Amino acid sequence: MEIEINATKRDLQGTGASRRLRRGGRVPGIVYGAGKDAQSIDLDHKELYFSLKNEAFHSSVLTLNLGGAKESVLLRDFQMHPYKQFVQHVDFQRVAAGEKIHVKVPLHFLNEDAPGIKKSGGMVSHVCTEVEVTCLPADLPEFIEVDLTPLTADQSIYMSHLPLPKGVELAGLHGEDPVVATILLTKTEVVAEEGDEGEAPAA
Repeated sequence: MEIEINATKRDLQGTGASRRLRRGGRVPGIVYGAGKDAQSIDLDHKELYFSLKNEAFHSSVLTLNLGGAKESVLLRDFQMHPYKQFVQHVDFQRVAAGEKIHVKVPLHFLNEDAPGIKKSGGMVSHVCTEVEVTCLPADLPEFIEVDLTPLTADQSIYMSHLPLPKGVELAGLHGEDPVVATILLTKTEVVAEEGDEGEAPAA
């Protein structure tokens, strides 16, 4: 899915200029990287605000339309007002087609009510909701699906179990294999098991 966001070049710098932009419904920002000079920009607040509500906007290669010139970028950071629903600043990083990128990608969990989980009295605990991957821009997935069907109580899915798309690798693990999701026994089930263990054998 291609996502495009519009921006204009910004020449005026400083706190006062940024404050005037915000009062006019614009958001100051910057785009940098790919061996080019950093460029100050500003964007329509309403367009940016609703784009940020889209999960894919945070984990996709975006098309930044900068006054008619289009560049491939990643959303790298944004700042919100401390208590108002208002975006104060946004950072984008340019990407080059032949250079690998590091991006956090959300996990989508499937079949949380699978028969094996329900039968064993289990409850899903999401230990991780996103993972950092490295890949070429063209291979970047919007999300990674995690199928919980095979699990029963006291079982877990680890990073090494994730079905990664072709060309995508996990980043920053340093030899570790963290848990992604685990199936916990519900309190009712634990009490029932403890009661069974405490029963005296029949005479």
